[in-house]
Amino acid sequence: MAEDERDQPGRDAGRPSAGPPRHTRRLSDKILIAFHHACDQGDYEVAEELLRILEMMLTRRPVAPDVNRRKNMESLVAAHERLWLLRHPEANES
Repeated sequence: MAEDERDQPGRDAGRPSAGPPRHTRRLSDKILIAFHHACDQGDYEVAEELLRILEMMLTRRPVAPDVNRRKNMESLVAAHERLWLLRHPEANES
């Protein structure tokens, strides 16, 4: 391997770089996935913080028009509902 290849970030040993990493999901989607994972693990404090961050991201002024805004807000409301129901299991019994 050439000396200049070893010093370049993002290169694996012996494999040429394919350029910058490709992101297949939006950051907000990843945070929502992490929220559900925290709920599944019963870590409601972390879930609440992730939800707070997600809410901040979705409610700030968008730089570009967001065609998925309604879907994103519906997901946010559903996430709030899930966390509330997990913290208040007695509400599920009625």
